[in-house]
Amino acid sequence: MRFSSSALLAILLAISSFVHAESPMADPVAAEAPASAPVTEKSQDLLLYALSLNGTAYKYGGRSIDSGFDCSGFVAHVFRQAAGLALPHNAHAISQNGEQITKTELKPGDLVFFNTLRRAFSHVGIYLGDNRFIHASSSSSGDVMVSDLTQKYWSTRFNGARRLALSE
Repeated sequence: MRFSSSALLAILLAISSFVHAESPMADPVAAEAPASAPVTEKSQDLLLYALSLNGTAYKYGGRSIDSGFDCSGFVAHVFRQAAGLALPHNAHAISQNGEQITKTELKPGDLVFFNTLRRAFSHVGIYLGDNRFIHASSSSSGDVMVSDLTQKYWSTRFNGARRLALSE
């Protein structure tokens, strides 16, 4: 079953309100991406697969559903399974792929990067739309979860975004 871009966004927002989303303590200065960004079929498949993994355990160095994921293991797994793309298992190495884009250009399926370990591009997630992204957060949060880019923690650590070419 295929959905329109607006229907998919509504589904993603509904799902993200029920999953382990962090409290939206919004940063009023943060840039907001357009809520009506078009979603391709390949991006839709990628997003739905990523959301199906919500709640999967976090494990440092993890690369699988069974043992758990770290951030780059999660992103690499999703892109391999849903889009047939092989990505490295390292957030900084992943940041060297695709086209660099600005926060205002974000579309669902783009990659978002953060400085969480006092070094650039140390964390990666997949943008869902409406300032939400899914990622394998950390050992303290314990699992794959949906977070808000405008939350102060993430907005102050945002390093950039990349768009990978997905063939339809």
